Amino acid sequence: MVTSPARVPRLVIAAPSSGSGKTTVATGLMAALTARGLSVSPHKVGPDYIDPGYHALATGRVGRNLDAYLCGPELIAPLFLHGARGCDIAVVEGVMGLYDGAAGEGELASTAQVAKLLGAPVVLVVDASSQSRSVAALVHGFVSWDPEVRVGGVILNKVASDRHEELLREALESVGVPVLGALRRAERVSTPSRHLGLVPVAERGLLAVEAVAAMAASVSAGCDLDAVVSLARTAGAVPGGAAPWTPALPAHHPKLSAEKADEARPEPRASERPVVAVAGGAAFTFSYAEHAELLAAAGAEVVTFDPLRDEELPPGTRGLVIGGGFPEVYAAELSANERLRKAVAGLAESGAPVAAECAGLLYLCRELDGLPLCGVLDASARMSERLTLGYRDAVAVGDSCLAVAGTRMRGHEFHRTVVEPGAGDVPAWGVRAPKPRVEGFVRRGVHASYLHTHWASEPGVARRFVERCRTS
Repeated sequence: MVTSPARVPRLVIAAPSSGSGKTTVATGLMAALTARGLSVSPHKVGPDYIDPGYHALATGRVGRNLDAYLCGPELIAPLFLHGARGCDIAVVEGVMGLYDGAAGEGELASTAQVAKLLGAPVVLVVDASSQSRSVAALVHGFVSWDPEVRVGGVILNKVASDRHEELLREALESVGVPVLGALRRAERVSTPSRHLGLVPVAERGLLAVEAVAAMAASVSAGCDLDAVVSLARTAGAVPGGAAPWTPALPAHHPKLSAEKADEARPEPRASERPVVAVAGGAAFTFSYAEHAELLAAAGAEVVTFDPLRDEELPPGTRGLVIGGGFPEVYAAELSANERLRKAVAGLAESGAPVAAECAGLLYLCRELDGLPLCGVLDASARMSERLTLGYRDAVAVGDSCLAVAGTRMRGHEFHRTVVEPGAGDVPAWGVRAPKPRVEGFVRRGVHASYLHTHWASEPGVARRFVERCRTS
């Protein structure tokens, strides 16, 4: 029976470190529980866009992120409750190791912090491939490190044999944490990776479906699903009495400044709803679900298009949002779609609002690795050996279609490209760490930047963008 989202059974899938098998276990568990007829709410700790795609495939529901750095700890429970509406159980996949968070920020944005904010028990996934009795010391350390984190069970991954499993289970008896499952080493459940992590679902088609099915089969065979569900049911009400987040922003919203209050206008008539085109398809898979919800709540008609296939922008387009993804993988195809490139350039030249993040920034450049792109920005981009990765604290340098000067937002960078700016553009953000610098471009109605941001953290962003669509 579907319960109130505040009391939905829930658990967090964590691990001692990256590479332990969290995604395999979490995605497999989501799919296995869905196959049992449960409505599963899928969530991912941190800024990652790719894992939620596998979660969505496993559950048939939108995968949602819970990032306490980008959105603030105060929004974790509301965003969770928003996603968990109408569900029987929620599964939250952690990030990195259980206690790893934003560098130099203590527990902020860690899986442990999110588990505490949700009052959710933790299932620890342990890569047991190179240990036996030592697993007890490892698990004991994670259980005892923070008494506020409740590790309610262990799933052993990459177990070599029945004898190996027996030794591991015997060792863990002294820790007092139940073993909820043991998964054998299985190459068939692995998913391919490249320079920025797993290959997204949108690029793999049937192979992604087969991978999720293999994960579900492995978890179903190796885990006690009844025990997992029973553990999830031990979670009480979500702490703090938070209400579900809503994209419909009231004028008295606590995070909406007086300067932006006039943007919280009543729902417009259908005739006033400007079309906002949102790039999708295999080349642009990085987008938080809440962005489209916020745009729609602000009065836009949100229409998705695929720059790899569509030669024109959606009819009546008044604004354009281009999120992240892998344009470097599809640079030749994007470049070959000259009609769409010209349409994007024409829209930008008209002064219409255009918001672009990371991959979107590259797409707006003059060229990428010598291949011509939209030419909205007088800048060239190229692939680099160096990975740029990390959270960023940013301040808007000037007014743009997204923010007024001085607006503070937190973002995340994750790319292996470099943009060489031309002349005539002003920066989008002033970034304070790891060293002070300016970043991105603002040109006419265009806001383009490497920073991935979560608009739920600054409710006026979507309304400002949609209002610019109406008036530009």
